[in-house]
Amino acid sequence: MRKTDTARIIAALADLYPDAVCSLEYGGDPWRLLVAARLSAQCTDERVNIVCRPLFERFPDAASAAECDIAELEETVRPCGLFRMKAKNIKDMSKMIVDRFEGRVPDTMEDLLSLPGVGRKIANLILGDVFGKGGVVADTHCIRICGRLGYYPTDKKDPLLTERVMEKAIPRDEQSAFCHRIVAFGREYCTARSPRCGECPLAEYCAYPKNV
Repeated sequence: MRKTDTARIIAALADLYPDAVCSLEYGGDPWRLLVAARLSAQCTDERVNIVCRPLFERFPDAASAAECDIAELEETVRPCGLFRMKAKNIKDMSKMIVDRFEGRVPDTMEDLLSLPGVGRKIANLILGDVFGKGGVVADTHCIRICGRLGYYPTDKKDPLLTERVMEKAIPRDEQSAFCHRIVAFGREYCTARSPRCGECPLAEYCAYPKNV
């Protein structure tokens, strides 16, 4: 993929989705985004947002979640699936934030990865959306679409590969917005099944239609 094409893809996505933001509702609170992101594994953002409203009313911050009754937390997050592990991660990460990081969500990849249940995808989301440091959130949309665009073979469904390739291709100050726009684009045009290649505004830069 040529740098000029990458620049045009970035610009085209910005024109399509100028106001694209994280679809998880967290009110600007880093801890709440961390919790919502953990709940989003194998669950839709829409459901996570519904679950988080009573969750954050009952446990508004890391301190309250760190001291919570785990059974109550499990029951609250049950609709998101994998509720026992997710509840344990939320309680444990909250306790670590309180004990080790003085109640503040850390702002480095290393420290974020030390939190229970936090992988690189969540860490990059926090670094980009909360701290403005950029980061490629290699979710299923990003992995699928960037492969189809030709940045790497489409059979390479490796989040770390996607992150490494795209963090070199996309300027750091564009990475967070790019990832949010890719999600919107993936939902509207470049779906996993039956992508709308004939109507795609990125078709001229894309390798995928030539290979189908």
